[in-house]
Amino acid sequence: MQQNADVKDLAQKVINQNKSQNNKSQFILWMGALVVGAILGYMGIKPLNELFNFIATVYTRLFQFIAVPTIALAVITTLAALGSKKETGQIFAHAVVYTFLTTVCAAGIGLAIYLWVAPGNLPAEIIGSGMSNVPQNLGKLSYYDHILNVIPNNMLQPFLAGNVLSVMLIAAAMGLGLAFMPKTENREALLKTVLGFQELLFTLIKALLFILPLGILAFAGQLSAQIEAGVIVGALGKYTLVIMASNCVQFFIVLPIFLLARGLNPIDVFKKMSPAVAVALFTKSSAGTLPVTMASAEQNLKVNKAVSRFVLPICTTINMNGCAAFILITSIFVMQNAGFELSMSTMLTWLLVSVLAAVGNAGVPMGCYFLTLSLMSGIGAPIGIMGIILPIYTIIDMVETAENVWSDSCVCAMTDHDLKGKIAEEE
Repeated sequence: MQQNADVKDLAQKVINQNKSQNNKSQFILWMGALVVGAILGYMGIKPLNELFNFIATVYTRLFQFIAVPTIALAVITTLAALGSKKETGQIFAHAVVYTFLTTVCAAGIGLAIYLWVAPGNLPAEIIGSGMSNVPQNLGKLSYYDHILNVIPNNMLQPFLAGNVLSVMLIAAAMGLGLAFMPKTENREALLKTVLGFQELLFTLIKALLFILPLGILAFAGQLSAQIEAGVIVGALGKYTLVIMASNCVQFFIVLPIFLLARGLNPIDVFKKMSPAVAVALFTKSSAGTLPVTMASAEQNLKVNKAVSRFVLPICTTINMNGCAAFILITSIFVMQNAGFELSMSTMLTWLLVSVLAAVGNAGVPMGCYFLTLSLMSGIGAPIGIMGIILPIYTIIDMVETAENVWSDSCVCAMTDHDLKGKIAEEE
């Protein structure tokens, strides 16, 4: 018996070593694709850049195609399985606490760096010219309109429109409904069907991950070509510096400190979650990146599926570190240019507003921009500045989204670590 146990232990060690080697090889392959794509894109070969644009568009559509149903099915199956159990409250509480702490830190760092760098005001004529760049009608939307847009009036429209928050509401209602339904044959049949669809989606996600290096190559080439052509430029100097610096501090210092405080190795977690961070950087959508984030957490980080499939979809919609910093910094910058009195109490109030607004923001491209635009329009600030920011928002959005997904990964890893052994491992 002891000999059989030793053989099993040895076999498991060999399997773990092989998986570790495969993960290292994948990481090297992804980083190689990133470097090669950047070099090829910077060379400015037109037919090659057109091919990169085509491949990048295909990948973006594939991620969008699979993202919304992945969110819905993950929330439905997790809530249906956990329901009113103690585990549900534990997972949710950990996720919310870590989300709130990291988001407040992100906004606080943004405010501190803004006060330190102290960007000046823009000339009035430049602010006026920026009005032409503001998307029509968006400046007229109030924050209440955004809240109303989240509440669905039919079952299919949110899925067709890709409204992540509405999909989350529908999925949560269905998941809790399944959890509290009478344990009949109909319930079991319905649950098996939902689980079958989820298995199908994760099979498709594995296929996407297998060919992900090609997508990274194309995304990197596309971005490099844009930079070389001068499409992405830092026209607002100090303002852009504040945004980028606050994101970098949160990404490379604050979040790793959170992981270290919980006994986790930040470098190890980042290596295993790097596919998700890379995809987020280029797709500019944490919701669109969710399939890769979940697959990386479960396959590389070995997170309990009961945790990953509950925490990550929720974090995709409420854990917006980069968005909180952007809303706060941009709002203060716009109000400063409008001549608003910016006392410390006012700035701290807007810190709270930015945190709450970020929690209510959907993880879609330019979501933070549109939300900030609505907030500024609501207080009568000169939204022409938002038009000036728009041309450089592409690069800001990329960095913010990568930070958001990295933060999601950290929250998921910390929640899984805290609850290890306290909740059953889900197969």
